[in-house]
Amino acid sequence: MEITRDSTLYNEDLAPIPPERRTWTLYNYASLWVAMSVCIPTYMLASGLIAGGMSWPQAIGTILLGNLIVLVPMLLNAHAGAKYGIPFPVFVRASFGTRGANVPAVLRALVACGWFGIQTWIGGQAIFAMLKILWPSVGPQGVWFCFFAFWALNMFVIWRGIETIKFLEGIAAPFMLAIGLLLLWWITTLAGGIGPVLSAPSKFKSTAEFLRFFIPSLTGMVGFWATVALNIPDFTRYARSQRDQALGQALGLPAAMTLYSFIGVAVTSASAVIFGEAIWDPVVLLGKFNRPVVASIALVALMVATLNTNVAANVVSPSNDFSNLNPRRISFRTGGLITGVIGVLLMPWKLLGDFSAYIFGWLVGYSGLLGPIAGIMIADYFVLRRCKLDTASLYETRGVYEYSRGVNGKAIFALAAGIAVALCGLAVPPLKWLYDYAWFVGFFVAGAIYLALMRRPR
Repeated sequence: MEITRDSTLYNEDLAPIPPERRTWTLYNYASLWVAMSVCIPTYMLASGLIAGGMSWPQAIGTILLGNLIVLVPMLLNAHAGAKYGIPFPVFVRASFGTRGANVPAVLRALVACGWFGIQTWIGGQAIFAMLKILWPSVGPQGVWFCFFAFWALNMFVIWRGIETIKFLEGIAAPFMLAIGLLLLWWITTLAGGIGPVLSAPSKFKSTAEFLRFFIPSLTGMVGFWATVALNIPDFTRYARSQRDQALGQALGLPAAMTLYSFIGVAVTSASAVIFGEAIWDPVVLLGKFNRPVVASIALVALMVATLNTNVAANVVSPSNDFSNLNPRRISFRTGGLITGVIGVLLMPWKLLGDFSAYIFGWLVGYSGLLGPIAGIMIADYFVLRRCKLDTASLYETRGVYEYSRGVNGKAIFALAAGIAVALCGLAVPPLKWLYDYAWFVGFFVAGAIYLALMRRPR
């Protein structure tokens, strides 16, 4: 289909992918999810639940359930990308308007910037831990040098473009699986085998006490991939078929997350047996290795895998989102550089202060921003439009998605209402349960309000 090239809405990075370039297969999507799931934040997600008091079956069950739930909006939003070859910021124009789409796109981009900063901080810590092994006298200020060195490496990969990301995806997952299994073998050996490690009971004394921890934890598990559940069209636009992307994701995401989470759960449980406290940060744990060569190899593998996950999960989307703000001036590369700068400004070292700040502050908090966007997108595409989009109009200032000067005020109102209800529990203690369910509350409230407003006669 010939696209009208309105330069305020179009550039080569945002253009639909033609059928001949849609070459990603089932294997590509399964391996993408293995590569993105087998990462340190996944490990820390699981280890945080153990540190919070869950037994290993409770932690693994919570993670598996959360990933099965988030897989649903993931596959629903993926459909438009595979069918029309369009990225997330273009897809969301259908519901929010050609200009209004910048609101959800920027919200999604800012969350991705936070994740970019977190992953970069983890990678910098890995380099610093390796440096301390090789050069024990290095001072604590060296962590900042390592952080910015790893940040510069990320920027270099971004500048090289999407093909470099695809190459890294194929080589990094085996590194992280190997390092996870190495950690598991080493620490369970010290703990006297896998039996003592997995025999630790839950610390919760009653069902009510468990549920108070479980509910926001489940929301955090959903929130973990709520980011990619929105921008999954950025990847599925390259799909050879709907079957390839859907089956590849369904096979890759829950399996990879559950497997690597188990490693995090087991290693953290073992650390509690050995050291008397649950060490949830694998970089800290690797620093306790008494074998410098083994620890160095492990930390290099950790750094490479973190680099892969960072650029694949946290750069592709915000680069497109920032490009959507001004397609004439902001390319994919420029958007990636903007992501890198904002990621530093969000101070990721504070977001990783402890497991509580990571799960209940960061993950649950931003899920209240992204759940409403997902609710509106799915309600619009599947319920109102029956999966039918006018692709050309998505790039036109006077097309069917122009609404009022490019903004669909009904979608903006529904988004604001969904966010307000989801996050009001932070300000009103009796409504804390709304915050605990932030993603779910925002999703259903915003989706329902949007449908009601759009179906109301003018």
